[in-house]
Amino acid sequence: MAELMGAANRVPGYDSANNNRTQLVPSRSGDPQVQNVPDPSRVVRADAKTEQQTADQGLESNVLRYDSNLQTFLEQLRQTPELSQIMSKTILMLKGMVSVPGLQEGIAQEMAQLLDMLKLDEQSLREFFMEQVRGNNRFSGALFSLLRQAYSQLSSGHARQAILEFARRYSDFSSTGHIGKNMLTLLKQMEDYLPKSWRGQLEDMATRLENGLQAGTREENLGLLQREVVPYLGRYVERAHDFGPLRSLLNLLVLNIARYEDGAEGPLLAAFRQLGRYGDLLSGLNKLDDTAILKLLKENDFARAAASPFVQGMARAAGQAMKGELGTDAWESFAELIRALLVNESVYMPLHHMMFPVEWDGKMMYSELWVDPDAEDGRQGAGQNGEKVQFLFKLDVESLGVVEVTLAAREDQVELHIYGPEAVSGNSAIVAEDMREILSRHQLSGKNIQVSKLETPLALTQVFPNLFEGKQGVNVKV
Repeated sequence: MAELMGAANRVPGYDSANNNRTQLVPSRSGDPQVQNVPDPSRVVRADAKTEQQTADQGLESNVLRYDSNLQTFLEQLRQTPELSQIMSKTILMLKGMVSVPGLQEGIAQEMAQLLDMLKLDEQSLREFFMEQVRGNNRFSGALFSLLRQAYSQLSSGHARQAILEFARRYSDFSSTGHIGKNMLTLLKQMEDYLPKSWRGQLEDMATRLENGLQAGTREENLGLLQREVVPYLGRYVERAHDFGPLRSLLNLLVLNIARYEDGAEGPLLAAFRQLGRYGDLLSGLNKLDDTAILKLLKENDFARAAASPFVQGMARAAGQAMKGELGTDAWESFAELIRALLVNESVYMPLHHMMFPVEWDGKMMYSELWVDPDAEDGRQGAGQNGEKVQFLFKLDVESLGVVEVTLAAREDQVELHIYGPEAVSGNSAIVAEDMREILSRHQLSGKNIQVSKLETPLALTQVFPNLFEGKQGVNVKV
């Protein structure tokens, strides 16, 4: 089964059937096209691929990297269109759909309600902003603040491991609904790769799983997945020697099943109880009963933000679009939007990310906010007091254009650089003075304020160099 599930972690695009043929042309060590010439003094890979990339295969290259998932991700991020532009295109498309006859009445009403949510004043914008902040971090609130404090103070490796284990299980527990939808989507995709004689039974199992997910019967669902679905698909792959997309989808399904099993209430509560055994700081956690613990984990800012009307409305609109209910243009727009969101929200990103499509005084504004709360660089921060927080704002304002702002804050000292069209850069002195007054009203000092013309969009790796250097993430090798 290990071979069947692709546990060997093969290099993408490598097919052993095409690489086991005898090479008739002798290799020359000086030929730059030949990799891994046999050398008795060192161990080389059997697949004729090197793990190291040269300097010209960095972010500016389309060559797939084999030495780093992080670098591959950053290349994908660089190639992804600006989210603000995609959001602008999607909102304009929705506005056009609502005003054009032919859309089902119920769907048209939903789209109109969603667009009305974007019409904000000062108070509602503040509430919308805070909702995005609360929903941006799954590990927020008093409990996780306590765990962060304990993690930094406790010297025991077992205690730190217990905290990380609980965080992992909580992540899967709070993602149960999303994981369930992923598994159903994967099963429906697999049906397209099965012959008709195998498809009917899988459809029946998918229906049973859908009913079980709605009922919340986790144990029964796991039994169905582990004892029926996976063995059934495994037998087909083995008999048909299907090592293509179906096996890849099966691999993803197994990963989601593992997360679904890890997110059960029983193991989660056990992991929580384990925390109280390490030090006086966490001992009080064992005074809570199971009901209180589950309430604490279910009813928090993150859960409430996920249930906000705007988030739910966007999710419904995306679901309808991807099902083809809103037409081809909507399908393309939402597919592009979802891809951009998935790339931007990747687990490789040690940044907080928020987006704000807003209609203010009759004008549309599409903006993104990136925040690195741990932007301190030892080389730049030596001898300076306070922690550095780095911001990047990207705004697309109707009738003005694209404006990008970088802001670095250390205590009350702020460095600000504004990049914009000619209407902004041509009035740099006025804009800079206005920004100093705004900062002063909030007891902040504009240490360095610059206004320049925006030539090209700022890349994340320009504003957050630690991201590129891998200092705040795990640089996983395949």
